[in-house]
Amino acid sequence: MAKGDVIVVRYADDLVVGFESRAEAERFLNEFRERLAKFGLELHSEKTRLIEFGRFAALNRKQRGEGKPETFTFLGFTHYCGKRQNGAFTVWRETAKKRMVAKLQEIKMELSYRRHDPIALVGAWLRKVTSGYYQYHAIPGNLHQLASFRHRLGRLWRRVVAQRSQRGWISRERWNRILTRWLPLARVLHAHPRERFDAKYPRWKPHA
Repeated sequence: MAKGDVIVVRYADDLVVGFESRAEAERFLNEFRERLAKFGLELHSEKTRLIEFGRFAALNRKQRGEGKPETFTFLGFTHYCGKRQNGAFTVWRETAKKRMVAKLQEIKMELSYRRHDPIALVGAWLRKVTSGYYQYHAIPGNLHQLASFRHRLGRLWRRVVAQRSQRGWISRERWNRILTRWLPLARVLHAHPRERFDAKYPRWKPHA
């Protein structure tokens, strides 16, 4: 029943819905709350927000004397309005800070358990962990976050190795060789969402 375009992206109980007008978004939010209440359910108060987002959000907010468009986090990524090199609008995504911190804390605990294991053994494990992390997070526009993840992971590992004994200290040159050997550099592994959509749902084109 909405007027104008509507976009819905859902995964399990996480949901993002976009509307052309604020009025339609507000109407949906109110009716959605009422619908859930009939089944004894409610929206998460801290995660549910109504924000202005999209191609014209930055310009509209600038004309009203407001700041940059708000961001939102969905499926472990922070989404924000941006532009490509040619000036065209795009939605950029980067790993949410809380998600990265949580992963590093998890690895830190495991490294403490593996403190006295040979470097090669720990390195092989970290290579699998890093590659698995990249498989999900290596999307266009997120390489700077992955580089930060690798850098912080390398610092954690070196700190743990240095705590093993008085001989645990390793020169920077040797440590860089160890990191190069065991922690792969990040590269984009996933196409841009628009490209994936076009590949899965090719649009009809007339043939000559």
